[in-house]
Amino acid sequence: MNPRIPLTKAIASRGFCSRQAANRLISAGQVLVNGEPARLQQRVAVDDEIQINGQSLAPAPAWQYWLYHKPVGIDCNNRATDPASIAHVLSQLPVRAFAVGRLDKDSRGLLLLTNDGELAQRLLHPRYQHHKRYRVRVQQAITDANALIKAFADGITWQVGPHQYQANPCLVKVLTAHSLEICLSEGQHRQIRYMCRALGFKVVDLCRIAIGDLPLGDLEEGRYRPLTTIELAQLRALQTPEPTT
Repeated sequence: MNPRIPLTKAIASRGFCSRQAANRLISAGQVLVNGEPARLQQRVAVDDEIQINGQSLAPAPAWQYWLYHKPVGIDCNNRATDPASIAHVLSQLPVRAFAVGRLDKDSRGLLLLTNDGELAQRLLHPRYQHHKRYRVRVQQAITDANALIKAFADGITWQVGPHQYQANPCLVKVLTAHSLEICLSEGQHRQIRYMCRALGFKVVDLCRIAIGDLPLGDLEEGRYRPLTTIELAQLRALQTPEPTT
C-alpha cells in the first residue's frame, strides 16, 4: 500500500517552504500534482510529481539540522542578490535549507538551519510558547535591579509611531551593571531593544544564547555545525505544546 500524506507536508518535507507557505502557493494556483492543479487539503503519494511554478520538486532528502552562530551584519532575509543575506550561508549547506525564525541584522546568536519544514512550523507557532534566552549588554548602568526585574515581569509597553505594543511578562537576570539575561516566549519585531529603550536603556549587544534547552555553547560567530543526537532530541522535545489551563 502506498500511503498518502497532505500535500503541504510533502512540500515542506522536500525543503521548499513551510506548510503554511505551501498553503498559500496552492491557493494561488502555483502548484501542480501530476500535471493537474493542486487542491487545498489534497493528499499525495510519495511518487506523485509535484511542481511549483513549473519546477518539479525532487524527492524529499533526509532531514538535516544545523546550529548557526549568526554574526552581526548578516540579514535573515533570503535574498541572493544581497551580499549580507543569509542566503550565502544557506548555499553552503548540502541540501536546500532555511533559517527557523530570524534575528535582526544588528543582533547575533543562535539560529537553527534545517530542511524540515514541518518542524520549523511547529517551533515558530506561537501556541507552543518556546522559551528563548538572550544575553544583552546595555550602555547605561543598571542602578536598580529589582525595579528592572519587576518591570519585565509586569509586561513592558512601548510605542512605535502611532502604534502601541505590549510584551508578555518575561524573566530577567541582572548579571552586571551593564548586562542582563532575558527569557522570552514570544518574538515581536525588535522586542528586546524596544523594551530596554522603554526603560531608558540602549542595547549595544544582543546575543541569543539558547532556544529551550538547546544552547549556543561556544560555537564561534559565523560558524555552523550539525546538531548532535542529544541536541536533536532536545529540539524535538520543543515541539510538544505546553499544557493550557
